[in-house]
Amino acid sequence: MFSEEIKKYSWADTTARIATMTEADVRRALDKEHCTVDDFMALVSPAATPFLEEMATLSYRYTRERFGRTMSMFIPLYLTNSCANSCVYCGFHISNPMPRTILTPDEMEQEFRAIKRLAPFENILLVTGENPAKAGVAYLAKALDIAKRYFANLKIEVMPLSTEEYAQLIGHGLNGVICFQETYHRERYGIYHPRGMKSRFDWRIDAPDRMGAAGVHSIGMGVLIGLEEWRTDVTMMAIHLRYLQQRYWRTRYSVNFPRLRPAENGGFQPNVVMTDKELAQLTFAMRIFDHDVDISYSTRETPHLRDHMAPLGVTTMSAESKTEPGGYFTHPQALEQFAVSDERTAREVCKRLKELGIEPVWKDWDASFDMKRE
Repeated sequence: MFSEEIKKYSWADTTARIATMTEADVRRALDKEHCTVDDFMALVSPAATPFLEEMATLSYRYTRERFGRTMSMFIPLYLTNSCANSCVYCGFHISNPMPRTILTPDEMEQEFRAIKRLAPFENILLVTGENPAKAGVAYLAKALDIAKRYFANLKIEVMPLSTEEYAQLIGHGLNGVICFQETYHRERYGIYHPRGMKSRFDWRIDAPDRMGAAGVHSIGMGVLIGLEEWRTDVTMMAIHLRYLQQRYWRTRYSVNFPRLRPAENGGFQPNVVMTDKELAQLTFAMRIFDHDVDISYSTRETPHLRDHMAPLGVTTMSAESKTEPGGYFTHPQALEQFAVSDERTAREVCKRLKELGIEPVWKDWDASFDMKRE
C-alpha cells in the first residue's frame, strides 16, 4: 500500500531537493524522452522558470502525439452536500449552518435530463459530500443505475470506499473514481481534516490501491493547491502516480490541480498562492513527465486560462458546471461547494475550442471498448 511506500520520502528533504535544482538539471530533463521523478522535480522547480516556452512546446508536442487535437468534455452533478467531515477549507463543512440536500431518485433523473439539454454530454461525474449514513454505497449504486440510462461514462468523486465496495459499484456501471489526497503532508494533514472519516490519512491515501485492486478503469488523482508547498505536494503525487502505474498497469490515470478558492463558510485563507504562470509550468511538467496521463482543468479556472492551456497539455475539461446539489434543475439556488470562474455555457466553451482547432469529444470510453474480440 502507498501509505507504507510514502514513508520512504521525507517532506523536508524533498522540498530542499527541489530548491537546489539547477538550470543544468532542467536542461537534462528536457532532453529526455522519459523522465524520472527527479526530472519532474527539476521541471517544477524555480530553476525551470526561464524554460517555460521550451516546456510549452514539448507539452504541446506530446499532447498532440498522444491525444490528437481533442478535448474530452465532462460535467459534474453534486448529489448531496450532506457531509460528516470538518475540512476547514470546504463549504460543505459539517459545522457550516446551511440547508443540506440529498437528491432523490426522481430528482436525479430530472438533473440528468436537464444536463442532456445543455449539450450531448456522455461523461458525468457524480459528487457527494462524505456522509455514508445518508449517502452510502446503496445510494451511489442507485444513482449509477439511473445515470447509465443517460450517460456512457460514469465516474464518482465520493468518500473513499473498500475494495469490495468499489467492485460492487463497478457492477452498477462505474468505470472511474476521482479521489484527491488534498495534501500528502502527513503531519499537517490533520490540521485541515480534524474530524470525520477524511481525517484518516492512510485510509485516504490507500484508496487508489483499493480502486486498482477492484479493477476500476480510471483513477483520478489530485492535490488541493493552497494548503502546503505546491511543488512538494505535486512531487509526492508524481511518486504516487508512478507507484500505481507499476502495480495497476491496465488502469487509466488522470490528474487535476485545483487551486483553493474561497469557500462559503469563509475564514480560511490559502497558505500558498499559485499564479497562473506556475499552474502552466506544472501542467507542462506533468505532460513532459507522463505523456499518457489525462490532465483536467475544471471551471474553477478562468476562461482566458482554460482557452490558453487547451492546446498545451490539458486533455479533459468540465463545462457549465454547477457545484451545488441539484443545481441544473431541482435546487438551482442551493449553497455551492466553491464558486466557478468559467461561467460560459457548454456550447460556448465548445465553440471556442473549435476556434482553437480542438475538437470537443463527448464520448471517449465505453465498456465495450475493453471487451475481447472473438
